[in-house]
Amino acid sequence: MTTQRVTPGGLLLLAAAVLAVVVLVLRLGHHSHAGIVADPVRTPGVVNPSVTQANILSTICRRGWTATIRPPVDYTNALKRRQMRAYGETGPLSAYQEDHLISLELGGDPTDPRNLWPEPYPRASAVDQIENELNAKVCDGSLSLRDAQDQEGAMKHRDG
Repeated sequence: MTTQRVTPGGLLLLAAAVLAVVVLVLRLGHHSHAGIVADPVRTPGVVNPSVTQANILSTICRRGWTATIRPPVDYTNALKRRQMRAYGETGPLSAYQEDHLISLELGGDPTDPRNLWPEPYPRASAVDQIENELNAKVCDGSLSLRDAQDQEGAMKHRDG
């Protein structure tokens, strides 16, 4: 049997490799904002009772309507801080959008905390486009409001 001597440089290299593995395991074990999805218990989604299939032409299909009900940034930022803690997220606020599970474009409640959650970028930007596509389908009559809301909620609970 042959024995090899471990040199101080080799020992230092081994210690650095072990440290790198430990750091990687700890980072993967911690919540990463890349993988967060909306929690169905904390964020089940809530619809705006003022929006119905019967009035979509005067609400969600009217250009600029969402701006009339969007909550102020100071409200959503304070809620985002609290919800990030609840979700175990520790990144900067700017890395997240306080998103509506059922979007305003699809008749979601603007201020109910059960309809808002901290969605990380860049996923938040991609989802905004999907929300606009669903809104277009509802407004052109190819998809019902309820079906669009169900699709959106399922997607955010499954994929973020």
